[in-house]
Amino acid sequence: MRIFAISDLHLDYAANREWLQQLSQHEYSDDVLILAGDVSDRLTLLDEAFKALTMRFSAVLFVPGNHDLWITRERVHTSFEKLDAVTKAADEHGVHRDTFRNGELAIVPLLGWYDYSFGAADDYLKSAWADYRACRWPGYDEAALTQFFTEHNPTLSSPSLQDAGQIITFSHFLPRIDLMPERIPDKHRKIYPVLGSNVLDEQLRALGSGTHVYGHSHVNRRVMIDGVTYINNAFGYPSESHFTARELVQVH
Repeated sequence: MRIFAISDLHLDYAANREWLQQLSQHEYSDDVLILAGDVSDRLTLLDEAFKALTMRFSAVLFVPGNHDLWITRERVHTSFEKLDAVTKAADEHGVHRDTFRNGELAIVPLLGWYDYSFGAADDYLKSAWADYRACRWPGYDEAALTQFFTEHNPTLSSPSLQDAGQIITFSHFLPRIDLMPERIPDKHRKIYPVLGSNVLDEQLRALGSGTHVYGHSHVNRRVMIDGVTYINNAFGYPSESHFTARELVQVH
């Protein structure tokens, strides 16, 4: 059994949908796919992705990204309702949202959001970042929302992790800001506050994870920091094809 990972499919773009449909229907039949969020903000496209991927892999593991929880093009009133709809779609296709076990190996999804632990959001970011308009979380600010998601994540005492000899974790959001390479220009660092949360790194390390897959940044990278290998394999927008791999990456 091999484990592959990808994130940020953004199936709103025809070129990305074409890539999905051309994936081999035989090559990955014994393998597992980690799908680390941002498939589409359209439920019909999310459904299409789950159907296509579960036909090709023995198991598909998923966490939602911020785009998956946008409500502007769906008949829902809040992003909590959208989360319920995304959850229902995953369950209908047999997509795994909980810890996946294969013998001693455990693959653990970590839900999250951003809580400004990577920096404060300025007025520019609040006007430019689409989540502030496309998501609606009544009664929750970013810190409370991050807590809402992360408090549901497994701990070492969870029954699903008993006797696990090796742990791989994955999230959509970044667990630490130093995963962004030094080469990133200052003008692009303005979005750092909405990339993730330090809580995720605390949680994955408490679990004893040796490998963590993440998405969201569209900056593909594989780097080891303090004993943990962090892997980002974002498919990204068609305009980013000159720097994203736009292919599956084997992580185990």
